Amino acid sequence: MSDVKNTVGFRVRTLSVAIKRAVDTRREGKCTNTHGWVIGYLLENRHRDIYQRDIEKQFSVRRSTMTEILKLMEKNGLIERIQDDKDARLKKIKPTPLALEIDDKHKQDICEFEEYIKQGISKEELDTFFAVINKLSANVERAEKEASEK
Repeated sequence: MSDVKNTVGFRVRTLSVAIKRAVDTRREGKCTNTHGWVIGYLLENRHRDIYQRDIEKQFSVRRSTMTEILKLMEKNGLIERIQDDKDARLKKIKPTPLALEIDDKHKQDICEFEEYIKQGISKEELDTFFAVINKLSANVERAEKEASEK
């Protein structure tokens, strides 16, 4: 591996950071791209109680990372934490009215940005991209599982 810049991991990470930066730059106010994804998840699942561990699992992030994200969201008035009736150790995560307002704008921003970054890419190329990304994801999951079993 002589050229790190031409490794899959490096290119995926670089693209991910660039997308996050571009989307966050386009967004005004207190809501980052990550906050928008969390709000969307909370709203899609508003029919049931959502806890921090559910969000961690959904977005494949560690507890410490999600704790910091949720702290900032709470500080910015995007979520509230409500003590669970059955288990005082748990807190339900609920979106605030401000989060509801932001969600529509976030969805619109995502659609516009998706169209922008897909310019010049054919449907066949996108299909191939998603097939490869799915295989890479499966390989990463398998590697993580094998490492945890050792």
